[in-house]
Amino acid sequence: MSKYSDFAFYYDGLTKNVEYHKRALYFDILIKKYKKSGGNYLVDLACGTGSLSEEFCELGYDVTGIDNSEDMLGEAMDKKYDSGSDIQYVCQDMREFELYGNADIIICALDSINHLSCAKDIQKTIERAYLFLECGGVFIFDANTVYKHREVLGNNAFTFENDQVFCAWQNFYNNDDKSVEICLDFFEKTENNYYKRFTQTISEIALETEQMDDLLINAGFEIAAHFDDDSMDPVHEKSQRVIYVARKKS
Repeated sequence: MSKYSDFAFYYDGLTKNVEYHKRALYFDILIKKYKKSGGNYLVDLACGTGSLSEEFCELGYDVTGIDNSEDMLGEAMDKKYDSGSDIQYVCQDMREFELYGNADIIICALDSINHLSCAKDIQKTIERAYLFLECGGVFIFDANTVYKHREVLGNNAFTFENDQVFCAWQNFYNNDDKSVEICLDFFEKTENNYYKRFTQTISEIALETEQMDDLLINAGFEIAAHFDDDSMDPVHEKSQRVIYVARKKS
């Protein structure tokens, strides 16, 4: 059983605020602007329950979704069955993923990069992306910033509720490595009007933009662009999420 076994069941209900169609269209603009390879093979890295993968498929991309959680991929397969899409899903660790051929686009969205445990793991993921990209292909990902970890997530608490579950979210910020430990307590109402509780703990790290750029450049990428959270605006000191567009040199 994966560490996201219970979380996977509630993930879509708790992320209804994410506009997957809008995000896919945004990434599509970046792909068309910066990609120089000729194909449309797209890898959705850390694809989770496949919501974004489905949107990319609708836009005409040949999609492979990769995630390390069998339970998340189980939810994705249900969506694939419902939609009739031809997305291929593979259970792999993004630090060590392998493809049978090179991709033209690799996407890693929804701060999945932050969920890696250290800068060395981010470096491994970047190097794998470089290895399995066509020349001229693009690696596009987003990452929460140090500012967001310190000023927004910090040591704060939040609550979420829907028809399925109540979720209490507590954060614990570590200033030494700019990481946030996220503790999620889920309370599910049972048929007997009791509540079943389970806890999910997730850690996120954050790197300064310059640090991330260094990892990309050291892997061989050229930095094509940075943008402030799902826009075409430049990154600024209070950016909460940075969009990175890196291209494998032709």
